[in-house]
Amino acid sequence: MRARSRVVAEPDGHGGTRLPVLHSESPLLLRRTGPTTVHVVGGGAGPLRGDDLRLEIEVGSGATLEIRSVAAQLALPGRAHLPQSRLEINATVAAGGTLRWLPEPLIAAAGCDHLSVTRVDVADGGSLLWRDDLVCGRHGEDPGDFRADTTIRYAGSTVYRHELSVGSRAPGWSGAAVLSGGRAVGTVIAVPATLLPPPTSGPGDFAIMPLAGPGALATAVGTDIRPVRAALDPLTEPALIHS
Repeated sequence: MRARSRVVAEPDGHGGTRLPVLHSESPLLLRRTGPTTVHVVGGGAGPLRGDDLRLEIEVGSGATLEIRSVAAQLALPGRAHLPQSRLEINATVAAGGTLRWLPEPLIAAAGCDHLSVTRVDVADGGSLLWRDDLVCGRHGEDPGDFRADTTIRYAGSTVYRHELSVGSRAPGWSGAAVLSGGRAVGTVIAVPATLLPPPTSGPGDFAIMPLAGPGALATAVGTDIRPVRAALDPLTEPALIHS
């Protein structure tokens, strides 16, 4: 399956946000659910092997956009002769624009072969809160092969560049150098750094760290998604974000 979906947010001239472009192709169905909120609704199973999915996000100056999903994304095996499934997300945030990316977790089911590529460019004066959660396999199963390749740039400079691989083609992924036996991992990247609390660590496998630039990273690892959500959910609730 091949899908190309796109959302563009612009100021409406009255202090709000309008969406002049809200284009969806199954399974990446976009639905506006609030004044500044869009939900991604899964229009089919997967991603499966052979799927090639792309989501384009553009936030203009003075606009605010929050993107969530109605359910977890489940990467599934599909037919073995097909190429790996791929989800590419490209986002731009103009000066004075705000983007909050807060989807439900991705679950790398046994037998999947999935690549997630994320590229975010934030202009000087833009604001970003970007969250990704991964669950390594469904209950009682080992994960399939999954790789995440994420780059976030601010004012033309890279502030976050990270790759994470799990599964049979990633030796040592569950060892001390990567997830240390954890089965779920989550990250929140904030630009500017003041969108997160000051650097800290604990309890458990949780830390907030400054990035090499005007940003901060919060990360949590757990035996399942529950401790990850317990650590990161408060950071993405508007009432608890430090301004």
